Amino acid sequence: MSTAPGTSDGVGIVPARVWYARDVLAVARDLLGAHITTRSPEGDVTIRLTEVEAYGGADDPGSHAFRGRTARNATMFAEPGRLYVYRHLGLHHCVNVVTGPSGQPAAVLLRAGEVVEGADLARARRESKGVVDSERSLARGPARLAVALGLDLAANGADVTERGGAVLVHRHEGLLFPALATGPRVGVGGDGADPSRFPWRLWLSGERTVSAYRPAYRSPASVSSPPSGTTSA
Repeated sequence: MSTAPGTSDGVGIVPARVWYARDVLAVARDLLGAHITTRSPEGDVTIRLTEVEAYGGADDPGSHAFRGRTARNATMFAEPGRLYVYRHLGLHHCVNVVTGPSGQPAAVLLRAGEVVEGADLARARRESKGVVDSERSLARGPARLAVALGLDLAANGADVTERGGAVLVHRHEGLLFPALATGPRVGVGGDGADPSRFPWRLWLSGERTVSAYRPAYRSPASVSSPPSGTTSA
């Protein structure tokens, strides 16, 4: 993992904005094993990231930004180091971190992680939305991760580079992590599902909190229809 320019404090290294202004795959790799903390009057929750997905811009048919800027994806075109939060299928929220130079949309979807601080609060938030069957599942999957952290559309555009901010990404240098694994992105169809071009789901091998892989769903009526580019960030 690369050294992160930023601020060192009790939580380790807080990467500066320039750290996110890199290629989306480089940032995605370096976010594995990093921590994201949310602060609120209820308390703090910290998750160690074990699974992410990278999404590019006009060259990535799986990306929200593939067809250009819209009201929904505008944050992807903003400065790096900001959260891009969107509502998926009107059901749940997904949390991404914007990367690359401003105006060149790319983002890393935070897919799964291990709750390492504030487990009781994370569980209470999750239980308010449904059944929690184990500690392992508290943030196993992007929707669960967003709920555990208490993040929704109100966090869209939040700056994760501010040490005193409500949402903070931080890393600890020199730690040894399990081997990195890669594969096709979850739920992405069409050209964006090509595993030779986009093996852009990354995870830490052997981590119990990594989510299960699922291909894009296609209804029986659409089997004979041309595939279309899909959507996670």
